Amino acid sequence: MMCYMSPTLEDVARAAGVSRSTASRVLGGYGPASPATRERVHAAATRLGYAPDPAARALVTGAGYRLVVAVAGMDAAVLDDPYVDRVVRATADAGAAYGIGASLHWLPLASAELELHRMAADRSVRGVVLVNTTEQILQALPRRLAGRVASIGIGAPGVPSFDVDNGGATTAMVRHLYASGRRRIAMVPGPSWLPCTQRPIDAYRSVMHQAGLPTRIVPGDFTAAGGRAAMLEVLSRWPDTDALVASSDAMALGAIAVLRARGIDVPGDIAVAGFDDIPFASYGTPALTTASHPVERIAAAAARAVLDQLSVPPVTAYPSELIYRESA
Repeated sequence: MMCYMSPTLEDVARAAGVSRSTASRVLGGYGPASPATRERVHAAATRLGYAPDPAARALVTGAGYRLVVAVAGMDAAVLDDPYVDRVVRATADAGAAYGIGASLHWLPLASAELELHRMAADRSVRGVVLVNTTEQILQALPRRLAGRVASIGIGAPGVPSFDVDNGGATTAMVRHLYASGRRRIAMVPGPSWLPCTQRPIDAYRSVMHQAGLPTRIVPGDFTAAGGRAAMLEVLSRWPDTDALVASSDAMALGAIAVLRARGIDVPGDIAVAGFDDIPFASYGTPALTTASHPVERIAAAAARAVLDQLSVPPVTAYPSELIYRESA
């Protein structure tokens, strides 16, 4: 007898050509998406016969009280990052133990204060987990949310911070590249508007200064396209570069795509290292050397801090470990 496997949300996302988080938003009826995207997702779900699990949907859309995962960004495309999907799933899992749902919300940088006040006025909002937190967002938090907010990123008095030690990871990675004989090491950090971007930059500058080596930094945005653009700029400005450290695996993989297209050997000519250890990192050619990012642990801790209303340290930094593979 043949066993029929019910289509999953991942199947729908793949068929529609979108991320899992986008498919989840469209089918769950929350968060922004273009009309064309909604049409593709619904068409794929109908074609595959996808039916969402009621229990899982309750966790995501929030039956009764809910935790809002508020992700700051220049535009709604920030919600398509697989990192955001991991945060939402971990937050939903943490809230399930309390009978609390989780929902995803884009926090536009240009109108963050207005959106935060709307959340504060919404009686269904038990608390907020901020992602990509900035100083401006912290200053805009309404008093009505006091004691009900945790941050994945920088924090403030009354807003505990949970994040990975990306500065320590960058220090370790640059030292690893130096120990392997690399001397002309370039760096691609994250977006300049994110405070967490500065820690890896400071760490990189410090190690390079201690080694008596010049710094080579080009802007990045955590995307593969940004990594490709950054690698092209590095090759144009410093063609003798022998290593690149990127602040995300997506950028590192984009950089490797450029090098492969130009016939530049990785790691023979240029070593490339990333950060995050996304699932695809180990499947590339060559497999990507990177650093771990315990997103689920961080998000769950932030959610519990809001739900438990317990006193927690103002800053909790989670260690990152280097994962050595073929690219560096």
